Amino acid sequence: MRRRPKAPLPQRNGLDPARLRLPAEGEWVTVRDHLVERLPRVAPERIDMMLREDRIMGLDGPITVDTPYAPDSYVWFHRDLPVEVPVPFEIGIVHRDNDLLVVDKPHFLATIPRGQHVMETALVKLRHDLGLPELVPAHRLDRVTAGLVMFVVRPELRGKYQTMFRDRLVHKEYEAIAGHDPGLVLPCTVRSHIVKERGVITAQEIDSPPNSETLVELAEHRGGLGRYRLVPRTGRTHQLRLHMSGLGVPILGDDFYPVLTEKPLDDFTRPLQLLAKVLAFTDPVSGAARRFESKRELSAWSRPGEWAAG
Repeated sequence: MRRRPKAPLPQRNGLDPARLRLPAEGEWVTVRDHLVERLPRVAPERIDMMLREDRIMGLDGPITVDTPYAPDSYVWFHRDLPVEVPVPFEIGIVHRDNDLLVVDKPHFLATIPRGQHVMETALVKLRHDLGLPELVPAHRLDRVTAGLVMFVVRPELRGKYQTMFRDRLVHKEYEAIAGHDPGLVLPCTVRSHIVKERGVITAQEIDSPPNSETLVELAEHRGGLGRYRLVPRTGRTHQLRLHMSGLGVPILGDDFYPVLTEKPLDDFTRPLQLLAKVLAFTDPVSGAARRFESKRELSAWSRPGEWAAG
């Protein structure tokens, strides 16, 4: 397998440059011609300006407006950043050593750059603030979900820790706040078949053999609310939210299930009451038993008056 070439551009504020591999076949005369076709959301005038300012690089140096097209080569550049609303919550540090960084991510902060969230993401902030330019995530957590996220400090260990999550060797526990239904028999194990189509914001459950499983327990209840312990045995998109909604007790603050509701990106009120509470595993490098626990509290349980007022 051919190794990916090293980027000739440095990170910018903790953000890696974008990398494009030029197709092996094509009728483009120049790299500029290909970029104009490949990046339709970027005005040709903007591409020309970036080329004039030496902001698009190849392995041999800056790409110019006249650089001939070279099949199977690479170019790098820093994308223009979207206008982002700052997420007004801090990232908590749970654990840090030479191999791992475990953080307590707040609600509304994406794990990695994607779409409209680039600088306001946990990865970019941590790389910049902690001076760890090679930091990579071992797994991901939804933007609206708070709690534990683990990052790998040394890139050569990335595969070992990411494989551990892929192979479901990590014990995960979540906490959720939802309505309390006295008629719901708990604990119970929910199984369903979840599908998520590309380009569709929500997932759905269909009548097919199960591909997802969640243990749901009621830890305590008061004032019509329940505090639930959720143990996923699979990792499907929006699995916990779908399973709780299917039980008739959707998680408080869920804008997707059971009904999709539009919410502005700068609205930081009434966060999804879902918390990644525990990560436990046998370390694939040291062999030691590791267990980390979030220190965050879900506001609907700790400050129910705020939710009642909303």
